[in-house]
Amino acid sequence: MSRTLVVWGAILGFLGVALGAFGAHVLRERLSAESMEIFQTGVHYHMIHALALLGLGAIADRVRYSTIIGWLFIFGVAIFSGSLYLLAISQVQWWGAVTPIGGLCYLAGWALLAWGAAKGP
Repeated sequence: MSRTLVVWGAILGFLGVALGAFGAHVLRERLSAESMEIFQTGVHYHMIHALALLGLGAIADRVRYSTIIGWLFIFGVAIFSGSLYLLAISQVQWWGAVTPIGGLCYLAGWALLAWGAAKGP
């Protein structure tokens, strides 16, 4: 599983950098300052959790529930960051109602990481 977590972390890291560059070079001219801030918040949390997946991959053999934690982080990126990207670009406000679901995935992943690390393998 540790290899899979590292692969997912690398893929999400690549996508996070690509989306950050897209925002900085393409969207900055097209979006309002508020929408750019929303987009950048998505990129910020996206990258944090890509790095968290890489770290989790490095310690997966010492943490219980590493597979579940990894999926919670992946779903968090897809739902939290993805909904912020869609909100910023589309201006469809109901995407903002989806964002907290991704936030709950992030929180559950971090809580389970603490629990799983405390319990050991």
